[in-house]
Amino acid sequence: MAQPAEKIELFDVNSDEALARNEVALREAERIVEAMLFASPEPLDETEMARRVSDEVELPQVLERLKAHYANRGVNLTRVGKKWFFRTAADLNWILAREQVEEKKLSRAALETLAIIAYHQPATRAEIEEIRGVAISKGTLDTLLETGWIRLRGRRKAPGRPITYGTTDSFLMHFGLEQIGDLPGLDELKAAGLFDGRLPKGFGVPQPSDDTALRDDEEPLEDDAPQALEMDFPEEPEPAEAPEALNDDDT
Repeated sequence: MAQPAEKIELFDVNSDEALARNEVALREAERIVEAMLFASPEPLDETEMARRVSDEVELPQVLERLKAHYANRGVNLTRVGKKWFFRTAADLNWILAREQVEEKKLSRAALETLAIIAYHQPATRAEIEEIRGVAISKGTLDTLLETGWIRLRGRRKAPGRPITYGTTDSFLMHFGLEQIGDLPGLDELKAAGLFDGRLPKGFGVPQPSDDTALRDDEEPLEDDAPQALEMDFPEEPEPAEAPEALNDDDT
């Protein structure tokens, strides 16, 4: 006697229901994250957003969906490191501009110092001077600290316990970088015409890292960080005839 044929399910009903539930959870998470971003006066950290959304959804997926949604709108969702914020679309900046503010340009010494810190962080004053081949003045570092583009990280575990410097999220935001790894490498710098002629053998551009965690050769700063910076530039008696070269005092 012939057996009745088994019923064949063309669609996985349970799978469809799971997808529908997941889509509902994603949409709700998008609304929560969107509200948090609009309400926050500062870029919002992923950790803070993750605490407010359901464990059923992946925060990176939520943020990418929101980013795609705002890609062609008047404001765009932008990431800097692990922080996110809404920024006016680049092609609409001129509409919102009310007045032209003339910004003071950084000196060459400050730009070189900033570049060295960005690529070699954590870097001490002595390390910056070794790379530049010239002494650095306290005024140069003061200027970069005032802009908020560099910060005091800690102290090197070495004689004299020199201060180490690193970049900040403000540095990334100002230069339109999502992460420090977006800084141009050697090939990109060559293509931009910043290197002419033959480079020394073994010359290379380091892979930068702005990890906030102190490294094994660093230790935390004391509470008196400003005083620590002053101590990093001890006053020395001036010679009778000091040479004008090899210093940054003209910055």
